[in-house]
Amino acid sequence: MSNTNNCGALRILVADDEDRIRKLVGDFLSRAGYEIIEAADGGEALRLAREDPVPDLVILDVMMPVLDGWTVLSEIRRSSNIPVILLTAKSTENDQLGGFRLGADDYITKPFSPSLLVARVEALLKRGGKLGDCRRCCGDIVVDEVAHVAYVGDHPLELTPKEYNLLLFFLENKGVALSREKILNGVWNYDYFGDLRTVDTHVKQLRSKLGESGNLIVTVRGVGYRLEVK
Repeated sequence: MSNTNNCGALRILVADDEDRIRKLVGDFLSRAGYEIIEAADGGEALRLAREDPVPDLVILDVMMPVLDGWTVLSEIRRSSNIPVILLTAKSTENDQLGGFRLGADDYITKPFSPSLLVARVEALLKRGGKLGDCRRCCGDIVVDEVAHVAYVGDHPLELTPKEYNLLLFFLENKGVALSREKILNGVWNYDYFGDLRTVDTHVKQLRSKLGESGNLIVTVRGVGYRLEVK
């Protein structure tokens, strides 16, 4: 795995002896576009952290069988600078300071917000140059190219592949008046010989799914459509 991956799936090792925690963390990170590998004990975590290709980031519980998280972190730091987030119920200041002294990059205490954890993961990967900015936004509209998901606010949209590509095309051309021909060529490619009215049909469907944010796609009389810059 390249250390300068921009929008490809990065590999994250989730090490926790609780199946429920691994599933919760894994589900949220998978939806954000990451590839997840799991370890149920410290020995397995250390093996996977060293295995080629090495993970791009490690989420590490402290209290695990075989080897505890402190030991795993210390061993990882002997040979690697992989970002490590400690995820643990041990919340005292001494515990946190101990984690940072051993080389942890972040420390999150249980119970935790999965959304906050995803945000911390993204921040660490961006800081390390592994994750570029793969989100395109306009107003409340967000397209996450890593997860291949579109949102209005915090609500994911159920878009068809063509609707997703149409929205992405508008976001790539914010503020630009786009003719139906240009939209057709950009979204359906040059080998499409259908009626230009298919653009109008898909724009209507997309506006409907965007709710009030659909008003950002305005009709340009005599030309086509434009996504208003907000």
